[in-house]
Amino acid sequence: MRKLKNNELGRISVEEFKAQKKTPIIVVLDNIRSVNNIGAVFRTSDAFLIEKIYLCGICATPPNKEIHKTALGSTESVAWEYIADTLTVIEKLKKDKVKVLAIEQAENSTKLDVFFPDKSEKYAIVLGNEVKGVQQDVVNASDVCIEIPQLGTKHSLNISVTAGVVIWDLFQKMR
Repeated sequence: MRKLKNNELGRISVEEFKAQKKTPIIVVLDNIRSVNNIGAVFRTSDAFLIEKIYLCGICATPPNKEIHKTALGSTESVAWEYIADTLTVIEKLKKDKVKVLAIEQAENSTKLDVFFPDKSEKYAIVLGNEVKGVQQDVVNASDVCIEIPQLGTKHSLNISVTAGVVIWDLFQKMR
């Protein structure tokens, strides 16, 4: 088995990416403080043709050399917008008939492995601050709270890991 070289991967250009039919998933970053996490979410969103990223609250925004280190140019391919108030974004998305999924540990949350999205719907996943998680008012405004089942001693995953797990899971279930 031989590793493939970058020029053998058949990757599309930024222009081709923008013209592709997108996965009906929007990512909302709620007060993410780490620029490395933000960049990693951009890169994952590029990999799975995510429609858009909303950066809210204290999130840094492109162009930013620290975001670029982990995003590796995906800030140019993935559509994004900064809106200061996360709740404003949630209300807008719900008005547009987007189902909002807060990714959080909460009472009556639905485990990710038993959540099956309706392929005819568009979804927004809300990922919260590295310490405080998704704001309570945002959780309250969400349609569903999704939790990644975890069996170890720690109570959470890094936000970029969470994004990768959730985006991949929804992407493959919606295909």
